[in-house]
Amino acid sequence: MKINQFGIIETTFEQKITELTAIGFYDAPIKLAAQQGPITLFAALMKQAATTTAVTTEFSDYMVNENQSLADFLTTCTTLTMQEFDSVALQLLQFTENVDYTLAEPMKGVQALGLPLANIPGVWSTNDLLSAWYDLLTTHTKNGLQFIDFLASHGYFKTINESLFFNGKAMVTFDTKALKKEVVYVETDLDTDDDGIKDLVRVDIIRPTTNQLVPVLFTASPYYQGTNDAINDQKMHKVNVPLERKRPNHVTYDEIAYQAAPTNVLASHEKNGETSVATKTFYPTAHVDLNNYFLSRGFAVVYSSGVGTRDSDGMQDTGSPEQVASMQAVVEWLAGNRRAFTDKTSGITIKAVWSNGKVAMTGKSYLGTLATAVATTGVAGLETVISEAAISDWYQYYRDNGLTIAPGGFPGEDMDVLAELVYSRMQDAGDWHRTKAQWHQKQVQTAQEMDRVGGNYNAYWDARNYLKNVPNVKADVIMVQGLNDWNVKPRQVFRLYQKLQELNIVKKLYLHQGQHIYINNNRSLDFSDQMNLWLSYKLYDVNNQAQTQLPDITWQNNQQPDTWQTKASWGQTTPTAISLANVQTPVSYTDQQTKQAYATYSKDYQTWRSLMMNREKHDLDHARIMFLQPKQAQDLLIDGEVSLQLRMKSSANVGLVSAMLVDYGIERRLTTKPVPQGEQIDRGKNWQPTSLVEFELAQATPFKMITIGHINMQNRENPWRINDLRPQEYVDLTLTLQPTLYQLTAGHQLGVVIYGTDFEMTVRGNQNITYTIDTKHSQLLVPIVTLADAKD
Repeated sequence: MKINQFGIIETTFEQKITELTAIGFYDAPIKLAAQQGPITLFAALMKQAATTTAVTTEFSDYMVNENQSLADFLTTCTTLTMQEFDSVALQLLQFTENVDYTLAEPMKGVQALGLPLANIPGVWSTNDLLSAWYDLLTTHTKNGLQFIDFLASHGYFKTINESLFFNGKAMVTFDTKALKKEVVYVETDLDTDDDGIKDLVRVDIIRPTTNQLVPVLFTASPYYQGTNDAINDQKMHKVNVPLERKRPNHVTYDEIAYQAAPTNVLASHEKNGETSVATKTFYPTAHVDLNNYFLSRGFAVVYSSGVGTRDSDGMQDTGSPEQVASMQAVVEWLAGNRRAFTDKTSGITIKAVWSNGKVAMTGKSYLGTLATAVATTGVAGLETVISEAAISDWYQYYRDNGLTIAPGGFPGEDMDVLAELVYSRMQDAGDWHRTKAQWHQKQVQTAQEMDRVGGNYNAYWDARNYLKNVPNVKADVIMVQGLNDWNVKPRQVFRLYQKLQELNIVKKLYLHQGQHIYINNNRSLDFSDQMNLWLSYKLYDVNNQAQTQLPDITWQNNQQPDTWQTKASWGQTTPTAISLANVQTPVSYTDQQTKQAYATYSKDYQTWRSLMMNREKHDLDHARIMFLQPKQAQDLLIDGEVSLQLRMKSSANVGLVSAMLVDYGIERRLTTKPVPQGEQIDRGKNWQPTSLVEFELAQATPFKMITIGHINMQNRENPWRINDLRPQEYVDLTLTLQPTLYQLTAGHQLGVVIYGTDFEMTVRGNQNITYTIDTKHSQLLVPIVTLADAKD
């Protein structure tokens, strides 16, 4: 086990004393004890910690060495050293003797666990102990919380409903049993239901009861007001359909670039008065865990599902400029720059008089996507976004290189399907009855514009490409992405990260080994602490150096558990060319399967994918070509985008190419789904606990997919230009795989598997097509970094 903490700021001794005083660990009794020496002071600090249920006053329950309890030590000894302190500290931090450390050598345990406890040799003074106690309070327990937060969860702080900061982070001082729950309706500048009146969107507010102004964490979630799961499932598109030939064209980007329609003059809602008190409330359901963490620390939390959702006006339109503008309007109201009403009919306006005008947007997947999108509007009041597994270009989510591509695990899903899922207005019978005809018409329009059959990039997709608007970003950006997330794939954050490098804003990136997940409850990384440091800086103006304290890139090593490393950049490496001519040329594979195999793999694409990577002979050999490199002499790091430059031909006038980069070698690899650790993390004091999780080493496997990519051979130039493809005619194409950051172990082999149909992600035409690769004129480009160069 190892704890990785990046959210601790260096503090002078004088500042430590000031902060210890503020949180009650340097009050009058402790000052008096300090005058009597470190032993008496140690006892006083322990007694103060024991005002919570987390620490017992039975000091005989703690050991300072193998033969002496803390109780005996405090009554018989006159000096204190790091060995005694660390022994007790490890017990306070919930680590287990003879499992995580030994009493004989506690300092070795501290070092092995990566704990940032004070390293002070020799006999300690009272100042040494006070400094070490401060460091202990900022150190993580075995079970996922800073020690000060662990004490807080057991009642250390009084609920004063005022902000208190320790080591640059907001403390648990707000009463979550007295949170205000309010509903308002923000007036947008949209009319997505074509009634001539500005759409109103519902906004749910959860905020502390306090006299101070508070900042806001806003999560834009189209799922929040409910989802239509059964109807969504019925709308899934068929994927067992052939790949269709497209008519060649010479379309340029300028011809398909999105142009916003002229703005119509809309009627505003009539104002009939103003109030500062909301008249509607709501019953809270499950919310974003990171938001829950901050409610006990003096932050308000706001949710909105935007236009086209339950209790809001308008039509749902996945990722559209209008959907983004509706969420932008919420930020504007929170910052004091837009109107809202207490309800949809009275005309009584209401201001966010409780807000300090500073807003952060949070959330994963669709939620993080809209946070990213709103940031690209440059809206005033949005100070930062924390976008996790966020889409930056919707084309790259449901399409790729001229192909219709499913998010991993969701064959048949598309933009209209997702819109159907979140058009929660249909959950109210009256509202659904009034809007269903217009909704069906909207869905017909969406199906036409998204062009599922053609798969080309067009004006519809260009309108949903937020990367074009990155120059407008003024907010600082925190990005989180799973390197094994094949739902929102790594290219989404990679392209955003690259674009943001051109801007003079703060940008931080976290790359983990998980799938489509949150990481705020991870045991080995202090992500919530870091976000506390960050948001205290951005939204409360705490001078905690968060912009420089947090690493530019934090990356979870794929070889070792509990190991997070820092980097300065991602994807800046010049690729190394690897020839594919080490096998006979040309080489061919045929895409078609037997009827039985086709039916089996259509239902079980996970088995299909495993077989495609398996080097052993099997009935899928005919459907792939595998290129294996020699065993690696040493570890190497693949940093960025891997590309295949291929000269190849199809036996038909259509064709698609898929490829996987694979790590071959028997190895215990990290799970891509975090494993619950049997502990609950409290998000305040008896408030919204969540499971503590960690990536663990799984059973040994012979191979692992590193990354993947797909292309339509007719879109080998770009996704909007359709090239001709004649049977048996060689063409040159470049297939760029999803970016990665992956350490390949010495003794393993790097392999690339090239094939046609991807049973999880592409259409499954089962067409009798043979593909041939001219290996003499084909190569693999891999951005390889030596480990010495990879270190921060």
